[in-house]
Amino acid sequence: MFGLGWSEMLVIGIVALIVIGPKDLPGLFRSIGQFTGKARMMAREFSRAMEQAANESGVKDVSNTLKAAANPQQFGVDKIKEAAGVTKGPATQALSAERQAQKEKLSEAMAKAAIERKAREAEDEAIAAGAPPPPPPPKIPKAEE
Repeated sequence: MFGLGWSEMLVIGIVALIVIGPKDLPGLFRSIGQFTGKARMMAREFSRAMEQAANESGVKDVSNTLKAAANPQQFGVDKIKEAAGVTKGPATQALSAERQAQKEKLSEAMAKAAIERKAREAEDEAIAAGAPPPPPPPKIPKAEE
């Protein structure tokens, strides 16, 4: 409250208790509470009056127009994307199938490289330990294209 910490509030309370006295302190707090309540009520009324004046002058309509201008769907950007082939259409689906095929080829190549690497590591460990080399890895069947 007003940027005051608990220690400052405690000092203010002690000073108020000493200066005002214990008899009049509850009345002071009551009047301070009534004053802050009236101030809050006046602030609410003021903000409502300002909002009502803004609505009557058309500021709300301008705000809605600006929000609509910032919305790409209301300005036809989705149609531009569709014409450019960015949205889902026959061209995009063909591109998706092509990318899926490339993904599968890459996955197969990475799996094969990983198996070969593990086999080389196992062979190197076996040679270092003086044991016979392990059997070769199993062959992975190729996917149909």
